[in-house]
Amino acid sequence: MTEVRTPPASRVHEVDVVRGFALAGILVANIGYFADPGYGVNGTMPIPDGPVASVITALVLTKFYIIFSFLFGYSFTLQLRSAERAGASVRARTLRRCLGLFVIGVAHGILLWIGDILTLYAVLGLLLLAMRGMRPRTAVVTGSVIVGVLALLWAGLAALSTLDPSAGQAPPADAAAAARTIALATGSPLDVLTLQLELYPPLAAMVWAFQGPMALAMFLFGLAAGKTRVLEETGRWWHLATRIQWIGFGLGLPGGVLLAMTAGRPGAWELVGTAATTVTSVPLAAAYVVTLLRVTRRFPAAGRALAPAGRVAASNYLGQSVLCCLVFTGYGLALAGRLSPLAVMGVAAVIYTVLLGLSAWWLRTHRYGPVEYVLRRVTNGT
Repeated sequence: MTEVRTPPASRVHEVDVVRGFALAGILVANIGYFADPGYGVNGTMPIPDGPVASVITALVLTKFYIIFSFLFGYSFTLQLRSAERAGASVRARTLRRCLGLFVIGVAHGILLWIGDILTLYAVLGLLLLAMRGMRPRTAVVTGSVIVGVLALLWAGLAALSTLDPSAGQAPPADAAAAARTIALATGSPLDVLTLQLELYPPLAAMVWAFQGPMALAMFLFGLAAGKTRVLEETGRWWHLATRIQWIGFGLGLPGGVLLAMTAGRPGAWELVGTAATTVTSVPLAAAYVVTLLRVTRRFPAAGRALAPAGRVAASNYLGQSVLCCLVFTGYGLALAGRLSPLAVMGVAAVIYTVLLGLSAWWLRTHRYGPVEYVLRRVTNGT
């Protein structure tokens, strides 16, 4: 008879709930490439036009990987406590975990999703290990400086592009290359793998360059929050929840709308939108999290539905890629380029719902997800 296991005592329900919620945004942000991989030509992923794309750009892009990165930093503090309780070496455990993440990320990037984030997290995890002694206030200040410098750099590029119109311009569209990309993506499994091998290196470089500094800033915010147990002791700051929402939505929604309005206008305007959203995405992400926590306080069933996916987030992250590939590429139904944007969002909703159900089903008889089990064995060296 299968043993029914209970969650480890060190788990934080709120962290799992927020992570389960963030997975939805990650899926919505990533599925567009699977649905139309022609946007990945030349290592770029221009944002398509249309109302669905505009809404996603305004409300989702750059917001949910921020939440995911913040949670990585927060979970790092939980892992530190776990290692201390076990009397294990924090350094050795973290090095092994980062190595495991990196290997899984490379396989994920080559075989399934060229925009994989795990390799970046693995490398930044080593930096976080080196900065683990940083005081919470210092971590917040350092992360804020990184965000501010990034925004200033984008603004500087915008100013430069007004002097040199060619600066910041996207490469011209190549219809033939886009058609070839679609053909490979919807061809045989070998064709899909060929495309992955072509596009993964430039896209990985872009992910590292454009998301790396911001992810590090969010790691530091998460480190500070984890050290002060922000999600474990919400009562200490709950009186500020409404204020966080007003500020977050008040700054973040206009920033998201500006990004959506400028996304199709390469040059100075697009860079201005990027500079603005670099700053405003952070309070908007915070408003999302606080709103989610308020909703799940009022409707605990919503939190219970999201938490299983958050507990096995790595398995869900890879599972999203597997299901997207089965729907859109030659690994399965080969529907890339055939569905409307609204239909693609419908597919995303179905995939997310399926994975929520699978997560809850799996955790009835297992303590860890498949990917989490591998990472745990690697981390603990057993």
